[in-house]
Amino acid sequence: MNKLLKYREKLNLTQEELAEKAGVSTRTIQRIEKGTEPKGHTLKVLAKALGILEDDLKENKSESKTKIINYQLAKYINLSSIFGVVFPPLNIILPFLIMKYKKQVNEVNKQIISVQVLYTIIGVVVCGLSLFIPKWLGTTKQLFLMTLISFPIINLFIIIRNAIELDKNQKLYIRLNFSLI
Repeated sequence: MNKLLKYREKLNLTQEELAEKAGVSTRTIQRIEKGTEPKGHTLKVLAKALGILEDDLKENKSESKTKIINYQLAKYINLSSIFGVVFPPLNIILPFLIMKYKKQVNEVNKQIISVQVLYTIIGVVVCGLSLFIPKWLGTTKQLFLMTLISFPIINLFIIIRNAIELDKNQKLYIRLNFSLI
């Protein structure tokens, strides 16, 4: 049974009543109940009108993804990045190898690795710039040393914060809106 239909019937609403309550056309309700996936504004107003979360209206595509995610293993994949805090390529390679070996290629693990890839790229650029900025600005050369010390600490924070969030809420605290892998 279609999710929209299920929630609409649960509230004893007709298609017309729900359409009016949500501010969409009756035809939109009919299309969604026949299988069209609601998106954007329509998804938002229907969820609000029904008093449910937007995710509750999405079809089983996202549910099947969450069923196969092993969050305990995702936490370990995330924590494996700690070995690369000082030597950045390991913070990408080790989690990637574990993900592939354990056959846990999913959005959470891809996000863990994507965050580490982006962190590494930013770290290399910032460390490289910190070598030249003192020459350009005529300041001390301690900027490079401070950068070398602060970046591993920042990465350690990212890894630990994500591990805590994975353990508590089964989601990442620090994540990207896109995937690099």
